[in-house]
Amino acid sequence: MFAGDALAELTFRARRILYATVTEYIATGEPVGSRRLSKRYGLDLSPATIRNVLADLEEQGYVQQPHTSAGRIPTDLGFRVFVTALVQMREVSIDERAAVLERMRHIEPGGDVLTEAGELLSSLTGAVAVVTSTRPEHESLSQLRFMSLSADKLLAVLVTRGGVVENRVVTLKRPLDASELERVNNLVAELLENEARSLSRIRDQLADETTAERGTRDALQKRAKELVDATVSDSSAVKMVIEGQGRLFERPDFFDADKIRRYLRAFDDKERLLSLLERTIDSGGVRVLIGSEAQLDPATDVSVITTSYSGSGTGTGSIGIIGPTRLDYAKVVPLVGFTAKVMSAVLGGDLDGAGLELEEDPPES
Repeated sequence: MFAGDALAELTFRARRILYATVTEYIATGEPVGSRRLSKRYGLDLSPATIRNVLADLEEQGYVQQPHTSAGRIPTDLGFRVFVTALVQMREVSIDERAAVLERMRHIEPGGDVLTEAGELLSSLTGAVAVVTSTRPEHESLSQLRFMSLSADKLLAVLVTRGGVVENRVVTLKRPLDASELERVNNLVAELLENEARSLSRIRDQLADETTAERGTRDALQKRAKELVDATVSDSSAVKMVIEGQGRLFERPDFFDADKIRRYLRAFDDKERLLSLLERTIDSGGVRVLIGSEAQLDPATDVSVITTSYSGSGTGTGSIGIIGPTRLDYAKVVPLVGFTAKVMSAVLGGDLDGAGLELEEDPPES
């Protein structure tokens, strides 16, 4: 059943009781009873009436009762309906926005933006942060220079517009003397002067100009294209940063050692994680996957909240958090989205011009 269909079929009373149940469970981690809901949430309903509605919600698959004498806890479907209704009702608070901007603004030149963003997001949410850089060849560069390491190897030094420095070792197919290497570097610098370009765009322009030119210039462009091609090929490896596992396992949700082991096995399955995060880049927006939707076996009590970031107008990676289904979605969903915006501005070299500090704090709901 789709969340929109589920919302449509629930009465106003049932929605209120379901939202109160999910809210209370997120706050306490304990099964929620009708008497507690009646006392704390101003429902103006007797415990007996609430019990009847909870029984209906259980029959419809929105809540479940772990033990006969216990209260109810939300199912994946119950969480999904709650998240669909709630996540657009809150934005990032002033304090959270300030914390993200302060941390990201003070990243040292050449610092690891992925690690800093991951650690920041984990500390603010109490969950594990996962950050990937899956399309580095599309990142806008301010500098690309090749330096000789040995007779058959060069070091490609890439500096993004955001000041991130990355080094890649390039293996030469044929020798390159110092004068030819300098001419290649001058040609690449010339391309970068005309317009901020990504590695893939430099490669494409060299290919176009090689077709059009003849003579010495043509030979130089072919040589430059060989080096850029090798650099792009080297960039195919995906970088993934996982931050905050210790912080996550300190949550009361993880009193069970077997649950910790299931999560650890899910984190070790890098191929599955990357596949999940790459789908985020292609879908756009913030994605919220709950329980079985995440497909992070063997972890089952799990939610994944991710979005993509961009350094130059194209998707260059993803950032998100992984934690138990008992997350504060109203806080975490907009926080993931805002962190991605700030990350994009930092990588694009224009944090101050992005207008992220000019947003007004949302009114209290």
